[in-house]
Amino acid sequence: MSGQVDDAILVEAAQDGDLAAFEAIVRRHQAAVYRVAVRMLDSRADAQDVTQETFVRAWRSLGSFRRHSAVSTWLYRIVTRRCLDLIAKRRPTEELNRLEPQPAGRDLAETAEQRDQLRAVTRAIGTLPAEQRAALVLREFEGLSYQELVDVLDTSLPAIKGRIHRARLAVLEQTVAWR
Repeated sequence: MSGQVDDAILVEAAQDGDLAAFEAIVRRHQAAVYRVAVRMLDSRADAQDVTQETFVRAWRSLGSFRRHSAVSTWLYRIVTRRCLDLIAKRRPTEELNRLEPQPAGRDLAETAEQRDQLRAVTRAIGTLPAEQRAALVLREFEGLSYQELVDVLDTSLPAIKGRIHRARLAVLEQTVAWR
């Protein structure tokens, strides 16, 4: 709760022209915005660009921020929309960059198997339609509630549940070899 109060105070100060307050908002939310972008775009370079664009857009539209929603929800909405726009512009055959897991004291065979599993899941998520990908990433990786998803993706609860259900089924179908 104090994070929301702090965010509200920071937004108010930033709306009054306090750059340090906006920098604090960026520092607080930059990692989450980047995580969403990299998971949706599966490209670190594109995710860095989209993260930067998200905060530029947030700064420019700070005056229109609706204070009844959380700053994080507002930023998720901006980054998700930008990712969806970028996905729509991509060629369908574009090769995706892969995230690599870091070994944590496991034997080489187990690490290699986990890396292969991560690649399979990442590849499966990358093939999802953009709207399903957004819903799945925000729900499963960022832990947003269904109501937050309704706000971020600006759609109905049944639509969100349907997208997540179809996305989960598609990922499971494509990763059946790992079960």
